[in-house]
Amino acid sequence: MPQQETVATSLASAVREEIGASLAAVDADLARRYPGDPGTRQPVHTVYVPGDIFAADTIRSWGEAARTALDEHAPDAAALASVLGISDELAGPVYDRVRAKLEREPIEDLRVDFEDGYGARADAEEDEAAARAAATIAAAYQDGTAAPYMGIRMKCMEAAVRDRGIRTLDIFLTGLMRAGGLPEGLVLTLPKVTYAEQVTAMVRLLEAFEKEHGLAAGRIGFEIQIETTQSILGADGRATVARMIEAAEGRATSLHYGTFDYSASCGVSAAHQSLDHPVADHAKAVMQVAAAGTGVRLSDGSTNVLPVGSTEQVHDAWRLHHGLVRRSLARAYYQGWDMHPAHLPTRYAAVYAFYREGLEKAAARLAAYVAKAGGAVMDEPATAKALSGYLLRGLDCGAVDIAEVARLTGLTRADLDGLAGRPTQAG
Repeated sequence: MPQQETVATSLASAVREEIGASLAAVDADLARRYPGDPGTRQPVHTVYVPGDIFAADTIRSWGEAARTALDEHAPDAAALASVLGISDELAGPVYDRVRAKLEREPIEDLRVDFEDGYGARADAEEDEAAARAAATIAAAYQDGTAAPYMGIRMKCMEAAVRDRGIRTLDIFLTGLMRAGGLPEGLVLTLPKVTYAEQVTAMVRLLEAFEKEHGLAAGRIGFEIQIETTQSILGADGRATVARMIEAAEGRATSLHYGTFDYSASCGVSAAHQSLDHPVADHAKAVMQVAAAGTGVRLSDGSTNVLPVGSTEQVHDAWRLHHGLVRRSLARAYYQGWDMHPAHLPTRYAAVYAFYREGLEKAAARLAAYVAKAGGAVMDEPATAKALSGYLLRGLDCGAVDIAEVARLTGLTRADLDGLAGRPTQAG
């Protein structure tokens, strides 16, 4: 065996040590600011229900209403595929999964709304609604009827409604604690944020609540709703949303785009306010770059065109909604808002078709990457991360099964988590 030659170097070890010491603070800052994907399931949508309407049967009734709409306006796979332009190959699997989803888990994320969808009420009325929401959500988690994620949207931190929003949040969280504690799927939404200081104020509130109840520091996170121009671009020309993520001190779980408030604040007339308007695309692109690598997820907004009326009207609304969801998915916005039960069939149809139509190609590319087999496309680690993330999101929402993915890739869920840079999950 030939002896390995000794390679020559010029730099002393002290130089490397000096460089390492000089960058230690940067290393720590990168780790703190950009921890990467949290490794948890991201819901494909959020359903908003006003606080006075939310009840114990809300999730079940939404599922029933969604199935009724499907039965009436697209009673079989061919009918739905024809309306939405889904291929014959995908029509059956997508339709079957949509129906099963509407029966098993029609809502993935539910927000009881005490802001725009609720409005200004007498204090006693909102107090009672907030307490009822806490009791109802606690009972749902205890009896197994809850959505994976549930919580409230409080009023914002602006002076006119600040005290009312804080009181509602306090009543809701206190009610959950008295009913047995905070559920794992708890989500809170802070709307109409204009200054990073308002995010800091939310952090101080949650710190005080945690201390009062002996909870672990940082236990309660929250979403930041982006629906004002000031939340995208500050008076100094800086991207304000990045400052808001920093101000959340690790508690920000996601950024939600508010279609209509943001569009209106930009002067867009009502007839042209939509997810695909240029002002929406600009705001969401800034949000996307600001959140990248931070572990803060993104959610698109909603359409206000409801699938109601005649079959023709429902089909038109379904095509619009399906197209907008597909557009968001292609732009890496994997979550959005749904405002009506009849939006659920097209939400899930768009999501399931998106993941199923790319399943075999994504799996083949990932398998080739892992095997270092090469192929028509030369993928790099970053692409392998994206491919595995795509498959994991499909698994999380029920678009694909782990058996399918394992057969096509030879990989386990833990393998996919590792390639995607996620903490390993069970299952």
